[in-house]
Amino acid sequence: MELDHSIMEKAEVLIEALPYIQRFNRKIIVVKYGGSAMVDEELKKHVIQDVVLLKLVGFKPIIVHGGGKEISKWVEKSGMEPQFINGLRVTDEATMEIVEMVLNRVNKSLVQLVNELGIKAVGISGKDGMMLKCKKRYSNGEDIGYVGEVTEVDPEIIYDLLEKDFLPIICPTGFDDEFQTYNINADDAACAIATAVEAEKLAFLTDVEGVYRDFKDKESLISEMSVEEAQEFVNSGNLGGGMLPKLNNCIDAMEKGVSRVHILDGRIPHCLLLEIFTNKGIGTAIVSKGEEHYYHGK
Repeated sequence: MELDHSIMEKAEVLIEALPYIQRFNRKIIVVKYGGSAMVDEELKKHVIQDVVLLKLVGFKPIIVHGGGKEISKWVEKSGMEPQFINGLRVTDEATMEIVEMVLNRVNKSLVQLVNELGIKAVGISGKDGMMLKCKKRYSNGEDIGYVGEVTEVDPEIIYDLLEKDFLPIICPTGFDDEFQTYNINADDAACAIATAVEAEKLAFLTDVEGVYRDFKDKESLISEMSVEEAQEFVNSGNLGGGMLPKLNNCIDAMEKGVSRVHILDGRIPHCLLLEIFTNKGIGTAIVSKGEEHYYHGK
């Protein structure tokens, strides 16, 4: 009997995924969800499907999301002009109200998408369970309003949700010593949370393919690099503006105990599955020095 070649390919794909499923079974993976994948409805469905699949095969995923484009849209609808200084949103009292409303709206829409796939999700903010404590963040000494820098993470509520088999979906607002609400950069929040829960993986969904040796040369994508190599890149001054803080966040998270960081192009359907479950991978993985490399095909 001759089997359909496409059926055999499916079996091969599953077998290729097996060592990764074994290696990361019951391990925590933090997914920082942002960029185009949050705006495009089809991409949004693919990301949620990926995260649900990760959970069903034994991972413990946590989603940390932003909402920058949606926030800017509602700020404009309210008759205000979105303002940014050094990439950080200027957040006065009126803007903070919009930020919190929009983030909560986005949060519950993601909860609904996960629930529709049969997995119970719980949406929380950094204020819930007093999770994300922060202080006022300045941009090169300039006051930019209610923008927070994480100073302390209490992961108890996250552990409670994971233990009860819920999928936590977290929006990045926090509080200070006076319990004033602050807007936190979602990348920073994801790194702080991943560090606090000692995540095995931290995956950034971005609008770039990964880290390039030369950004102008699309053939120079780096599939895997050590923390030391990532630091050399940061020191070289050759990185584009958007990648510099992201790479700094990655290095910081890994120096504080996160095992692997992935920078992925969220515009590619099912990028999470392709990066985590295949020998080739599609983005840039940053690994600890001396850690076993899992991308045997490279």
